[in-house]
Amino acid sequence: MKFSGFRVVKEALTGHKGWGALWRNPEPKPDYDIVIIGGGGHGLATAFYLAKTFGKARVAVLEKGWLGSGNIGRNTTIIRSNYLLPGNEPFYEFSMKLWENLEQETNFNSMVSQRGIINLFHTDGQRDAFRRRGNAMMLAGADARLLDQSELRKMAPFLNFDNARFPIKGGLMQSRAGTARHDGVVWGYARGADMRGVDIIQNCEVTGFRIENGAVKGVETSRGYIGAGKVGVAVAGNSSRVMAKAGMRLPMESHVLQAFVSEGLKPTIPGVITFGAGHFYVSQSDKGGLVFGGDIDGYNSYAQRGNLPVVEDVLEGGMALMPMIGRGRLLRSWGGVMDMSMDGSPIIDRTDIEGLYFNGGWCYGGFKAAPASGYAFAHLLATDRPHETASAYRFDRFARGHIIDEKGVGAQPNLH
Repeated sequence: MKFSGFRVVKEALTGHKGWGALWRNPEPKPDYDIVIIGGGGHGLATAFYLAKTFGKARVAVLEKGWLGSGNIGRNTTIIRSNYLLPGNEPFYEFSMKLWENLEQETNFNSMVSQRGIINLFHTDGQRDAFRRRGNAMMLAGADARLLDQSELRKMAPFLNFDNARFPIKGGLMQSRAGTARHDGVVWGYARGADMRGVDIIQNCEVTGFRIENGAVKGVETSRGYIGAGKVGVAVAGNSSRVMAKAGMRLPMESHVLQAFVSEGLKPTIPGVITFGAGHFYVSQSDKGGLVFGGDIDGYNSYAQRGNLPVVEDVLEGGMALMPMIGRGRLLRSWGGVMDMSMDGSPIIDRTDIEGLYFNGGWCYGGFKAAPASGYAFAHLLATDRPHETASAYRFDRFARGHIIDEKGVGAQPNLH
């Protein structure tokens, strides 16, 4: 079933009786060529590109719950490619290019809105650092523009420019950045993969791996054993728990990241804005709610909820940036589980177990990376070679000392 304007009109005139399910609900087959563990954005994007780009038909995605129940449905929907380091910027710019064509590729409305992102700076040193980042972005083919205070005042007059502690002097803008509808993304990838023959199996928890002579043969699940030629793991904050079932200990920790939305307000925020003197980022949804977040909770946890001290810290950042936010009501909050790597950058690589592949350690960058992550992981699974934009995301970079520390805060996951 293809979606189109013509189809919408036809269904409206015939009582909407022709719409069907977006994807099948199949029983698992005894074996597949490739099994993807994790039915979130990265897992489903991997399956989609395996089928569409690399022609792999015997693929299954195993999800322990329902599609969209993990981080893909628990984020602040920001997409951007404003990174500095050569190991990161080309990858995220590749992801941005995939975002720009995602709705045409999947034939699904993911509500990609390129409204722009502005990273504020508050000191001369921070301005110089952002100028350097902008130059690195442009060298990788991305767009970047340094805004002075007068330009910024016209775009966002509600900001607290004259804050005595954190005066706003300007910002680094990427016009092609913005937001996308998170559940629309997962539904689009699921539908696109299903249309190409991928089996999406929900309520199917992986309980173990069957490994013989150093090679993976399949997975044990709550719905029985499923054989596999190759197994790809893309389970975000549950990475350590799942890979432990294969006897692996990963260089990462799991932390909760909270997000918030206010009551619906009149259009106020032009795009995405981030506070340069603290960790606070905000955008406005189509329903009018201010969507914002900040730091992760400082302790390790697998719970999809956070604690009140972080709520207070995030709201303080919002008040320092734009005091008007104090007049709004907080509608709700939620939490996602982040797999925080030691240098703040991800891993897409083969493991020491033949046929077992891993995709994780996305920290704060998981949602915006979903298209490129899926494509690069599909490339690795299909060819056994890393994609050119993900060649730095290897396990051995920690042993070789080739870390990708975008924030420059060392091997301390809670600081990334």
